Amino acid sequence: MSSLPAGRLGTIDMKIEDDPRTDPRIAKAIALENMPVTPAPNTSDPIEVLIEYSNQIEKDWGLNHNAEWENMPAFEQIETHQEIIEGIDGNAITLHIHRPKTQIGSLPAIVHTHGGGMTIMSAKDPSYVRWRSLLANQDMVVIGVEFRNAGGQLGSSPFPAGLNDCAAATQWTFENKDRLNISSIVISGESGGGNLSIATALKAKTENWLRKIDGVYACCPYISGAYEEKPSELVSLIENDQYLINCKQMAVLAQLYDPDGRNSQNPLAWPYHSSPEDLLGLPPHIVWTNELDPLRDEGIAFYRKLMAAGVNVSGQTALGTCHAAETIFPDVIPEITLSLAGSIANFAKSFSS
Repeated sequence: MSSLPAGRLGTIDMKIEDDPRTDPRIAKAIALENMPVTPAPNTSDPIEVLIEYSNQIEKDWGLNHNAEWENMPAFEQIETHQEIIEGIDGNAITLHIHRPKTQIGSLPAIVHTHGGGMTIMSAKDPSYVRWRSLLANQDMVVIGVEFRNAGGQLGSSPFPAGLNDCAAATQWTFENKDRLNISSIVISGESGGGNLSIATALKAKTENWLRKIDGVYACCPYISGAYEEKPSELVSLIENDQYLINCKQMAVLAQLYDPDGRNSQNPLAWPYHSSPEDLLGLPPHIVWTNELDPLRDEGIAFYRKLMAAGVNVSGQTALGTCHAAETIFPDVIPEITLSLAGSIANFAKSFSS
């Protein structure tokens, strides 16, 4: 192990595949993937340029979709269907529901909010289809929310559009507990979906429907919005910058989410900025982070804020892994992916016992 400081703190041009902390399987997969990295524009560029960039990186990430579909397990015990509900703003929201074909009694539900910085990606993407089926295979009902994005093919609808859709989906799930045959509701998502899972609970508190949410499981949450400033307490924004994702890219997505910057300190947009009063009384949380993720330290900092506010919270860090490795590389690190799925399932089932 090198005696230099970790990652780019010690070597400015360090790549994740060369970092001695990286799981060798992930290092090999990233080296072989050779995915194009479209350079991010400046956040001061015209909004049309930022939107076009979001469209392009969505296409970049989509280059692996065919291979992901080909590698998809059969999940023969899982059935899926869609529901169309009306959102808070009168818009249509598609919910992708995965559940065991043979169900005995009521099961806990996961409302899943997918990643993509609240700006790109879709609940129909193969990695999220697979993730919902994997969770459902743990004896749960999983409701994937196709929320409005701030960019990409499902944009452009900045904050609070996507959050409103996740809130509507959560309330619909609660109102249909009997029909869905579910016993409890946990909101869970990764990256931008981690933001939306936490923010939905914060929104529920401000609107007095927090009783409808039993818990929040936020994975590698994208919650600070501080990707140009890189505040000193968030060391991982420098240490792990350009490890699969990069701060300039994330700053563009953040700009699209809140184009005029009025919500830069609003906890509903960026939960990292929550006060103790904002967090007081929230349901139990688990915060899962990745060691080699630029977002690692904002997730850990938020865990500490929750703990200080008296929220029942625990935190875990997957060593040797990059951002959202569990959903991006399920066949490369299967035991880590299954560990996260099992942890989510155990958390959700704890409310049903």
